[in-house]
Amino acid sequence: MAAVSTSAAAFSMGPRAATSSFLGRAMLPQTRNKSIGAMSKIMNGGGRTTPIMLFGNFFGGGAFALTTDYAALDFPANELGEAATQGQVLVTSAQKPNLQLATFAGGCFWGLELSFQRLPGVAHTAVGYCQGPEKNPNYDQVCSGATGHTEAVSVYYDPKETTYEALLTSFFERVNPTTINGQGNDFGKQYRTGVYFHTKEQESIARAQFEQEQTKYSKPIATELEAAKPFWSAEDYHQQYLEKGGQSGRRQDASKGATETIRCYG
Repeated sequence: MAAVSTSAAAFSMGPRAATSSFLGRAMLPQTRNKSIGAMSKIMNGGGRTTPIMLFGNFFGGGAFALTTDYAALDFPANELGEAATQGQVLVTSAQKPNLQLATFAGGCFWGLELSFQRLPGVAHTAVGYCQGPEKNPNYDQVCSGATGHTEAVSVYYDPKETTYEALLTSFFERVNPTTINGQGNDFGKQYRTGVYFHTKEQESIARAQFEQEQTKYSKPIATELEAAKPFWSAEDYHQQYLEKGGQSGRRQDASKGATETIRCYG
């Protein structure tokens, strides 16, 4: 049986922005469509009306109301989504218990996933949404900035072939950790960066790495450092998106050790 954690305790390093979504990718050239803005939470008759309920009512359902059939996804997205529905955070894979899990957020999840796919010792990856309170979020909801989730990558790695330290090093080589709520051309709370640990050992290693990384910057690191929360797998078309061809239909090399420049949108 896979080891799981249900802890939702959070630890934060660096400043957090008070704003939600600023721009969607629809506003930028050569980027995928995004919704714009976020909606405030309100109270109605003593009951909580969430931003998702408000958006669903406003748009009348449609794609905004769709949910993902996690069981229909390929491994490992299927077991991640099903664990999330049970409020679980996996520490090791349920199907392949020799593999440990790590979770990272670094702006758009497409490019970050491909960078991890190329690392020796990484057996599987999946993209999804984490660190938000809403259950079963879909792409449109997360892109609205209303759910509190960030686009993230779940990394399944073999500790006999690589280390958590190596994953952290790769992550920090790819992101600018001082940028608040965004990376590159993508801005909004759903693009904030984060390292989300699954064990106390990962937390200890990550904290040491954060301290080391901070010496490289004059600005404070804005990357979150928190306990991982349930990981809601993204829709199937997002999984290994760039390896499959992305927007342009030109497949990108996901082989181990590949050095071809990653085209973030395909």
